[in-house]
Amino acid sequence: MEDKISIPQGTDVEIVNNIIKVKGKFGTIDKKFNLYDLEINVKEGNVIISVKTDKKREKKLLNTYCSHINNMIKGVNKKVIYKLKLVFSHFPVSLEPKGSELVIKNFLGEKAPRKAKILDGVDVKVKGKDLTVEGVDIEKVSQTAANIEHAGKILHKDRRVFQDGIYITEKDGILIK
Repeated sequence: MEDKISIPQGTDVEIVNNIIKVKGKFGTIDKKFNLYDLEINVKEGNVIISVKTDKKREKKLLNTYCSHINNMIKGVNKKVIYKLKLVFSHFPVSLEPKGSELVIKNFLGEKAPRKAKILDGVDVKVKGKDLTVEGVDIEKVSQTAANIEHAGKILHKDRRVFQDGIYITEKDGILIK
């Protein structure tokens, strides 16, 4: 059993010692894969992933690795963008990206600022109440968005009254309801 992933023009895919490197117009992604009973090769503009046996575990790994490689190819050709929205009604909140952290000041009137970690290779842009998190690696972009959403979480208060926070509104072009 095998699966083919086509490589678009302007994208280079290299496989060296179980590390797959994908280069595109927006950057490069490296990821290490454990190739249990799988083989990954690049031939004639396609990434070919083949399974040596027909076991259920190998079929699951085949689909997982295909998804990872598709996400890598998509990320280097078209950036991954997550959009977040700041919601507050009680106290005016300010957001400020500083290096590898996003500083959230005056959240619920707290004196100590809250901080969210921004992973390497991810850009966070703040325009008023809207945040844009973008980058090449979908895992790093989504984890950074989750870190920001988690930093704006309210604890020990009634969520029906205190609806302040930072919420993900769009994941890579898909609206969240």
